[in-house]
Amino acid sequence: MFVWVVMTAKVRISEQKAKFYLSFFEREYLRPKNQGDRFLDEFSEFIQKPVPLILLLNCKKILPADKLSIINDRLSIKITTFAPDITDYLFHSKAENMNTLKELKKLAKQDIPGPKYKVALLGDTATQLLATAIRGEAAARQQAIALYEGEYSQVERQLLDPTSELYEYDADAIVIFQSTHKLGEHHSQLTADAQASLADNRLAFIASVCESPSLADKKIICFNYPEIDDTVFGSYANKVTASFTYQVRKLNYELMNLSQQYPNLFVCDIAGLQNKLGRDVMFASNVYVSTEMVLSIDALPYVASRLMDIVGAIRGQFKKCLILDLDNTVWGGVIGDDGIEGIQLGHGLGIGKAFTEFQMWVKKLRQRGIIVCVASKNNEETAKQPFEHHPDMILKLDDIAVFQANWETKVDNIRTIQAILNIGFDSMVFLDDNPFERNIVRENIPGITVPELPEDPGEYLEYLYGLNLFETASYSQADKDRTKQYQVEAKRVSLSKTFTNEADFLKSLNMTSTVSGFTKFNTPRVAQLSQRSNQFNLRTKRYTESDIAAMAADPDVIDLSFTLEDKFGDNGLIAVVIMKRQDADTLFVDTWFMSCRVLKRGMENFTLNTMVQQARSKGYRRIVGEYLPTPKNKMVEHHYPSLGFTPIDLAPTAQYELDVCTYQPRECYIEVETDN
Repeated sequence: MFVWVVMTAKVRISEQKAKFYLSFFEREYLRPKNQGDRFLDEFSEFIQKPVPLILLLNCKKILPADKLSIINDRLSIKITTFAPDITDYLFHSKAENMNTLKELKKLAKQDIPGPKYKVALLGDTATQLLATAIRGEAAARQQAIALYEGEYSQVERQLLDPTSELYEYDADAIVIFQSTHKLGEHHSQLTADAQASLADNRLAFIASVCESPSLADKKIICFNYPEIDDTVFGSYANKVTASFTYQVRKLNYELMNLSQQYPNLFVCDIAGLQNKLGRDVMFASNVYVSTEMVLSIDALPYVASRLMDIVGAIRGQFKKCLILDLDNTVWGGVIGDDGIEGIQLGHGLGIGKAFTEFQMWVKKLRQRGIIVCVASKNNEETAKQPFEHHPDMILKLDDIAVFQANWETKVDNIRTIQAILNIGFDSMVFLDDNPFERNIVRENIPGITVPELPEDPGEYLEYLYGLNLFETASYSQADKDRTKQYQVEAKRVSLSKTFTNEADFLKSLNMTSTVSGFTKFNTPRVAQLSQRSNQFNLRTKRYTESDIAAMAADPDVIDLSFTLEDKFGDNGLIAVVIMKRQDADTLFVDTWFMSCRVLKRGMENFTLNTMVQQARSKGYRRIVGEYLPTPKNKMVEHHYPSLGFTPIDLAPTAQYELDVCTYQPRECYIEVETDN
């Protein structure tokens, strides 16, 4: 039983009294595995000055009122269930990897170097502590953000008034937090007929924000609405369109549909968080009554984390790859010892069901486009047997992009996987039941995410659900083919090792590329790549589908997309270039990014040859490129000089120019297929 204990010292108390109190508290109140040491550390601050102290402690009973009265009289301490200021001394049990509000407050003071991503937070309730939690969570992830917090309950004015502080701030992302509580207040003041239109009116407002020309280039992140079951109709509310329950559920459903209609709208699913945490954790009535804050102290870190998941995904910081251990992770038991008949899998009773359902989750991730790999200490032939022959295996070999089963270390195998996939370690998640293996990987591969899986396999999924490891800001049909593409890449790597001459290897691939402008067919993929590409990205500009469509229609823009196919298969759309007219003679390379899957195949040369051809055909004499450094794109720091561009002296950034008239095509072994 966890109980809130809130103490307020009206006068300073002596250390002797404090020790007496602690001794009594431990004996009468805490469970054997108590929190006394931590309590004493914080109590030392408490006795120096009269400030609130709040703890969530594992208790064996709730002290009766007469005992509390005695303590109050003896120690000049008032023990209640609430204190006016609950922000300074807060301690509670926390989920794995989740910072407390106190920890986030400390982190929020850090200044993370780098260009600031500007976020605006607008709410109809008190948002000060949420803003603090967001700043702290951003710092914990080393994301450089600047946060503007709008005035209390000024959402509509800030968004609809073009002279408001919001427009002056010019945020990259706008967070809209209109609470279920305020929605309920509004609902209660309407007539029955008007109540039935509550959701539609709120949706119309969000749609108007998304359609505003002044906000066209902004990301709109809208919190959805955790349900409040007012029980006015009970379960019958599902049949009454004017009921508050019906309207909230309709609003959440239609908000999802609205986000599909507007690519710049993202839904932060705090209703899902409430489903996971529970209403009693998400909301604290005593806090709400005194502060107008609808999120409890416990809930704030979770909400901030979920929001920063979305912000990170929008900025291209997300997980792309899941690497799995096998024994006691994908199935129960050890395949080398227990044999294919002895491992635990299945849909019936027993722990095998937990492993089967875990595989179902991994399968859905693979179908969504997450790259699934294996890193196992096993004989490869033995490790593959369940994938090929066990009737209850959900995962098959076709689901695995790279299969590393040998007696090398997990660290070495993960590095091999990274070399084949050519993605950053910070894009990878590694799951292993063995805490020793987890720690070795954490210590030797900086950046990789290694969750601390529970000891009980039956708890794997609920634990992983809570981490929200695979947030994304885009999705397309091309994602479904990603596993096959990386399987093919592994074959290319194997083939390359049989050649001593790189040119001979490239010629043997029989590569072709289709060059196209932006069309309604490739626009979703172009926008997605602009959001996802980090390493080979010269300026790291992020664009939505509407942005791409606008550039395609602009006569002063040369828009190019490139596919790449070889004898092993089709890589799909892998590179994008956007060049904008700077003056009558000059094109500026606004965007140049490329998938790292096709590095070292001459695609850079082929792309530049195409860029020069396009520039010449339109009468331009010069191409100017710019490199803007980020924590992830250092690999292209010398990209332009390596292609023959010369530095521009006195430019405020790293800029380079290329003379189109004297340019000689660079060597490559890719045949062009122009798609008109």
